[in-house]
Amino acid sequence: MPERRTVALVTLGCARNEVDSEELAGRLEADGWHLVEDAEEADVAVVNTCGFVEAAKKDSVDALLEANDLKGHGRTQAVVAVGCMAERYGKELAEALPEADGVLGFDDYADISDRLQTILNGGIHAAHTPRDRRKLLPISPAERQSAGAEVALPGHGPVDLPEGLAPESGPRAPLRRRLDGSPVASVKLASGCDRRCSFCAIPSFRGSFISRRPSDVLGETRWLAEQGVKEIMLVSENNTSYGKDLGDIRLLETLLPELAAVDGIERVRVSYLQPAEMRPGLIDVLTSTPKIAPYFDLSFQHSAPGVLRAMRRFGSTDQFLELLDTIRSKAPQAGVRSNFIVGFPGESADDLAELERFLNGARLDAIGVFGYSDEEGTEAATYENKLDEDVVAERLARVSRLAEELVSQRAEERVGETLQVLVESVGSAGSGGEEDAAYGRGAHQAPETDGQVLFTSSEGLTVGRMVEAKVVGTEGVDLVAEPLPGSTVCTEEAAR
Repeated sequence: MPERRTVALVTLGCARNEVDSEELAGRLEADGWHLVEDAEEADVAVVNTCGFVEAAKKDSVDALLEANDLKGHGRTQAVVAVGCMAERYGKELAEALPEADGVLGFDDYADISDRLQTILNGGIHAAHTPRDRRKLLPISPAERQSAGAEVALPGHGPVDLPEGLAPESGPRAPLRRRLDGSPVASVKLASGCDRRCSFCAIPSFRGSFISRRPSDVLGETRWLAEQGVKEIMLVSENNTSYGKDLGDIRLLETLLPELAAVDGIERVRVSYLQPAEMRPGLIDVLTSTPKIAPYFDLSFQHSAPGVLRAMRRFGSTDQFLELLDTIRSKAPQAGVRSNFIVGFPGESADDLAELERFLNGARLDAIGVFGYSDEEGTEAATYENKLDEDVVAERLARVSRLAEELVSQRAEERVGETLQVLVESVGSAGSGGEEDAAYGRGAHQAPETDGQVLFTSSEGLTVGRMVEAKVVGTEGVDLVAEPLPGSTVCTEEAAR
């Protein structure tokens, strides 16, 4: 019997990358690879890179170099780059980083097992020449579904697999293998983006927008529930566009109640929403459907009209505040988060003041602030009126300080509220270092980005339970909550 082949997947970047890694894990396991957590215990370390901004690219390179350092000191024989950075740069990355034994693009994912075996055997798989993936699908969204079968779409693995290829749980399972035991998992709604934001390169290497079939999304959600998942987070580059290539731009409003009805699922969260595409019907579903989190991850980016136009985006401070008022009139406890870019080319002092006016009035639960930097291949990189780096840095520090203050104030506003909290950690040190602490997240808190809830007591709490708790204090953006009597039983058991 040949010695078993081992592989470790190291994932950087967003939740979409996490889904892609689990699809790669499913493909590899189906072909006999043994998955291990630590790269030093693997024959091959596969690094799923991020290519979004400069800092993320640096993190990806560091992760590849760190994995390369394991060679010769343990089991690791090869290091392979996959993901957005590998897709975006291809041969250029391979030449600049000879420490990587392979640089694989999205088109290699279907044959990932063969590619890794070739590299492990000392062979060479030539890195691809990057191309604009928007050109791989028809311009018309209505024509993309039929063409999509010929294009590599990471995270769109089929749900009903042929006999012999399905994972151990049977042919109903998706082409996916979970890499952790968290009660939360992401599910891809779509890939790619049709928007043309002047600062963003993602559409060029992720391609045009294409939706997954509702039946595949539902099938994968049912499978995840069978694996013990209690909350799913729907991800894509733009969830508000879901269904437009399937002939129904309101398909998300139909799909959400079906996902919420999946046995075992306690909460459904939708991420990556475009403010300009928010519809009254979608707001209604997100704020009134049981088990759907009233959570709005709205990509505002700025609020000064002139800056937004230069970004190829739409809106204004007053329009955005009106949208938030509409949401909160339907769900006062709704959670809202957003990201912002400061120092964009041509941004004036008045523009910055307008952004600060919005932030002061928006009452956001979580705020990400980034300083502008050129991204090659984007329209904004060609703009004049670039701000000096020290001006960008000063504005970044200024708005970041304001954001930190505002999210702490927003957390304090929640003292006295009663939340449904999904328990995610019990009996281990939390972010504050407390031993035997119990942590979870409320409906207004997405994984890893929006803070968390620290329980005043861990007694009776277990990971995966939905607990009713009253907020009694704050620690910055995090909340401190007291479990209410009789609330430490998951809703499935309570229904019995």
